Amino acid sequence: LAKTKEKMKELSMLSLICSCFYPEPRNINIYTYDDMEVKQINKRASGQAFELILKPPSPISEAPRTLASPKKKDLSLEEIQKKLEAAEERRKSQEAQVLKQLAEKREHEREVLQKALEENNNFSKMAEEKLILKMEQIKENREANLAAIIERLQEKLVKFISPELKESMESQLQREGEKQYKQHSKQKYK
Repeated sequence: LAKTKEKMKELSMLSLICSCFYPEPRNINIYTYDDMEVKQINKRASGQAFELILKPPSPISEAPRTLASPKKKDLSLEEIQKKLEAAEERRKSQEAQVLKQLAEKREHEREVLQKALEENNNFSKMAEEKLILKMEQIKENREANLAAIIERLQEKLVKFISPELKESMESQLQREGEKQYKQHSKQKYK
């Protein structure tokens, strides 16, 4: 195929050169080369058409040559032993390199896992601390709200109730408030 392309390039160049020497077009419809023939089929307004005929390969054509392998010299026992030792050393060094790469990979995986565990522990500690602070704040707010409610009730009691009744009701309200607070605390922290 490469030869055919080269021949086609030569054909174009040949036509160009011939047109320089012969101003009048020659009426040659067949161009013959070593192993191919080019025939002009017909001229058209859009261009020209050619038929390319490849000749069958001749029996004397160059067959692929097989190169004879160079004769091997006889190796002595020492040379064979040296080659075997060198091959063994190469094998061992390759194995050592593979083991080293595996060890580095495992070490990297171990470091990544350790870092992930540390980050997880830090996150857990921070979340626990935030939760404890929030629970303490809720407890303080609840105590303050209960104290405010008791104070308002006591102020209202002062206006409407006699002093003896007032004292008994205050103590009862305080006991109930503490009781409700304890029950609520137990439910909240379970």
